[in-house]
This record gives sequence, C-alpha cells and structure tokens, in this order.
Amino acid sequence: MRSPGEPARRPSLPRLALLLALGIVLHLVEGAFLGPLPVPGAKMGLANIVTLLTLLAYGLRWALLVGVLRVALASLLSGTFLSLGFMLAVSGAVVSALVMAGGRRLGGEHLSPVGTSVLGALSHNLAQLAAFALWARHTGVFYYLPPLLLLAGPTGLFTGLAAAYLWQRWTAISRL
Repeated sequence: MRSPGEPARRPSLPRLALLLALGIVLHLVEGAFLGPLPVPGAKMGLANIVTLLTLLAYGLRWALLVGVLRVALASLLSGTFLSLGFMLAVSGAVVSALVMAGGRRLGGEHLSPVGTSVLGALSHNLAQLAAFALWARHTGVFYYLPPLLLLAGPTGLFTGLAAAYLWQRWTAISRL
C-alpha cells in the first residue's frame, strides 16, 4: 500500500484502461438507471469510487486523468459532451480529486479512504455549485448548498466504503 507521501508509480496501460472503463460504466449506469436522489440533480457519485482508487494506487496526476477522461468519454457516449452537465461534471471531478489528494497529503495514514471520499463528495458539490453560479451569473444557487452537503456525507460514506473494500482487494491482488 502506498503511503500518501510516497511517490506514485506509473500505472500499466491495462490497469489504467480497466479503471477508466469501470468509471465510464458506473457513470453511465448511475445516470441511466439509478436516477437522482431526493434532492434534484444529486447522485450517489459511484464513478468517483474509481477516481479514489486511482488516487490511492497511482497518485493525483493519474486520478485527474482518469476522472477527466471518464467524464469526457461517458458524456460522448450519452450525448452530453460539452453541455452544461458535462462542464459541471468536469469541475466536480477535478476539484474533488485535488481536495482528496490534499486531504491524503495532510492527513497521511490517519485519513482513511472513507474520510477521503467524504471530502471528495463535499468538494464535488461545492465545485459544481460554484461552476453553476458562474454560468448562471447568480449566487442564489448557493441556497441549494445545505441539502447537497447533507447528502454528501452519506453518499461519500457509501462510495468510500465501496472504495475501501475494493482497495483491500486491489492491494491483495497487487502483491501476487
């Protein structure tokens, strides 16, 4: 297992492709079948599991690459490329990866994948609202922040638990 301060190794192309494909599938499945949560526009963020796994295994640079490529390719497949939804998704993916990496760097081994995921969920929502406020040229959208932040805790917890489970399997397989 790579510690937060340890330099990230370069992923093999098959592993990178596998992470990217898994992220695209989760992104599309969530968008097509799971629908929004009780707050309009809110989602579980299942594809962020892949960003977190990539961050843990290979570091920020690769997590950003997988996150941005996942959003771009999934939006191409769903017909939303360069739409407002695409722009919001990219802003959320980039900012949450940066915040999760910063949290891992500052928290070290004390910040679990679950805690990292909750940070990512909170920052993802803030980034998307900020991007939407810039697009709409109106700060009134921030009234939507409290319900989104209330959902970020449980959704970040769920995706963090899933990522922690997969991370245990990942590290076990990597030792073989």
